[in-house]
Amino acid sequence: MFSVFSIFLVSFDVKLLTMIAVKGTYENGIITLERKVRSKRSLKVIVTFLDEESKQVTQRLTSEDFSFRRSREKSKGFIGSLSDAVIEDRKSEL
Repeated sequence: MFSVFSIFLVSFDVKLLTMIAVKGTYENGIITLERKVRSKRSLKVIVTFLDEESKQVTQRLTSEDFSFRRSREKSKGFIGSLSDAVIEDRKSEL
């Protein structure tokens, strides 16, 4: 499995919190950082895996996407309550 991830190195001082973000890859159980991090002591880390496969593409809606005439044509043969149908459809998505 190959993943891209971010690793955050957190250093706690009496009055100072320092956070360094380092990119890297995770493959076959091994984490490889893109750059070396220098520290005189051991640091606590938080590893966050980024899921590249689920990139969401947003599409802008236009006024053409909302047509009363097309909605009437699509629901022409529908018998029942449209609001009940919408509620049932949304329930099935949960």
